[in-house]
Amino acid sequence: MNFKPIEDVANAVLYEGYLLYPYRHSAVKNRQRWNFGVLYPRAYSELQNGADRWFMKTQCLLRIEETARLDVKVRFLQAVSREPAKLRHSASEWPRYAEPEFDIVESLQAGGAVLRSWQEAIERAVEFANLPIDDLVLGPVNRQIQIPGGREIEPVKDTVKNEDTFVAGAIVRTREEIDANVTITAERCDRDVIRLTIVVSNHTACPNPRMLSRDQLLLKSLLSAHAVMAVDRGEFFSLADPPEALHELASTCKNEGAWPVLAGESGTSNAMLASPIILYDHPQIAPESAGNLFDGTEIDEILTLRILTLSDDEKQAIRESDDRARELLARTESLPVEQLLKLHGALRGVEAADGAATKSVESSDSRSMQ
Repeated sequence: MNFKPIEDVANAVLYEGYLLYPYRHSAVKNRQRWNFGVLYPRAYSELQNGADRWFMKTQCLLRIEETARLDVKVRFLQAVSREPAKLRHSASEWPRYAEPEFDIVESLQAGGAVLRSWQEAIERAVEFANLPIDDLVLGPVNRQIQIPGGREIEPVKDTVKNEDTFVAGAIVRTREEIDANVTITAERCDRDVIRLTIVVSNHTACPNPRMLSRDQLLLKSLLSAHAVMAVDRGEFFSLADPPEALHELASTCKNEGAWPVLAGESGTSNAMLASPIILYDHPQIAPESAGNLFDGTEIDEILTLRILTLSDDEKQAIRESDDRARELLARTESLPVEQLLKLHGALRGVEAADGAATKSVESSDSRSMQ
């Protein structure tokens, strides 16, 4: 199944809160992650009496025909610790066969930039393709997500006044092992109506959770966890506005940590997005939006103008955050005037109560998510 029509919206959900304006490491709100849909290790969640959840559960209804099949994609971010390191003994080049001695430091100045400790992220996904829904009714499908831990060391070079190059330090990236599970089940509620259930749970080992900091816990967590579903020879029903005959049945669907909405082009019903952020059916990225600002419900124009008015020192601090922050800044600074003007407002086609097409001003500013 082609998930491309809803990929942009799903990516906005995936990176919601990844980095917030003013996009600097020094900003208090960027000293910790603000991602929605965080699934912590079960041991820690139970220690908190479930205040920080360890699983997400989504249920929705769909009508199917014979031989109907289902595609499911579960996505999340894995946090990666990035730490600068200073070599104990400078070298002209990185040794090939032995790891040099180094010390982790809070920041390292090299190559005209300041490298700081930070949490980056890797996109992860697990896909279930072409599942016969009749088989799901007979029994669940389970899949374990096992991601090994690891460490990568990237040398950082600098130059001296005579322009000779030497290795000044390193960037050490560390990721924890992740052990999660996805379970998909289906229950026949009527001859052709199915209640679909998807549970994503985090079983990552977490000994002594009381001793771990929030940053350490996030390294063992699933960030921005969500699911995308698509059906062939079937249709999903809106839980926000179900057909009258299915109102009572829809009310029995239990969703924890995610809310399913119809996805894709308006008027279609073959795809659904289970998002940790409450959305309307058929959410779309405004076509005027030039790219992800990591705040899909914010006003693009306001954030763009604020970024452009930052001082040179503030912009340099953004460049020192990570690759995604650098790309955001470069894209914003290169926006042509025509693109900036498009952010100021848009006319959208809407439908009147009697079904007649009409137009109105949606808002005075273009938003990433409409």
